[in-house]
Amino acid sequence: MIRAEQLTKSYGGSLAVDDVNFHIGQGEIVGLLGHNGAGKTTVMKMLTGYLEPSAGKITIANLDIETEALAAQALIGYLPENLPIYPEMRVLDYLQYCAALHSVASEHLNERLRYALEKTELQERALSSIATLSRGYKQRVGVAQALLHHPKILILDEPTNGLDPHQTQQMRKLIVELAKHATIILSTHIMQEVDALCDRVLILEDGKLLVDQELEALKRVNSIQVTTSAQLQHFENAINNKPTQLSTAESGKHNIFEFGVDKHTDIDALCTSISETVIKSGEQLFALEQKRQDLDTVFRGINKKLEKAS
Repeated sequence: MIRAEQLTKSYGGSLAVDDVNFHIGQGEIVGLLGHNGAGKTTVMKMLTGYLEPSAGKITIANLDIETEALAAQALIGYLPENLPIYPEMRVLDYLQYCAALHSVASEHLNERLRYALEKTELQERALSSIATLSRGYKQRVGVAQALLHHPKILILDEPTNGLDPHQTQQMRKLIVELAKHATIILSTHIMQEVDALCDRVLILEDGKLLVDQELEALKRVNSIQVTTSAQLQHFENAINNKPTQLSTAESGKHNIFEFGVDKHTDIDALCTSISETVIKSGEQLFALEQKRQDLDTVFRGINKKLEKAS
């Protein structure tokens, strides 16, 4: 659906985006992460055709964004971080204006307006001047214009910016619903948003793509934790390789063991072998799981590696 090949953008002698490659399939929700200045916004602007790459190629549904820009852009709904709204206009007038820009057919106009207003919960504010709206409601207007023309691709820069907790939850539900029919790129500084919504993560730093990985795989740690009444000797034969890391802690009758595994280990088979061995020994097994880390920890770990490398 979206393909970037050797995508590069320079301003004078400064590289904002440096030889970035990725492919995003239909129906994916992909989180685009990175510090301020990492190149996220520049990438999104190039994907929408707003900026021309200095080098490289972008295809949107097999359309070259350089030579078939209008056809490609018709498939895209875009919410920039700086909202594309006119404060002097009423909400409904503004959406009608956006519909005209997107060439929404007159016979579909009312249906598309109702859809956008309903999904962003703006029905009661349809006749309000945008200037009188709160930051959260203005954000909803920005989202409404992005989905108004039923795009196949949504590129959302900080979509929950300014929303209260209830509005944030509603926006998450909307994004999940939209992903049934659209591919979504979501840029945000809020890691909980990525955890709640994304299938995959792209992490940029200094214009380079450092990480392109499924979210679940990214959060896994190469470590197994066993909580049991058993001692290590009761199940160590179930482990193919001698543990490289092992710690124990007593919590009442519980012993907690942690040991490392390599990337080639069949985790399911290992856990099955350990559990069967412990139970056959007559001991109790309270928990057995592969350890996980949250996305904040992953992000900080990448930063530490970069600091050491520099």
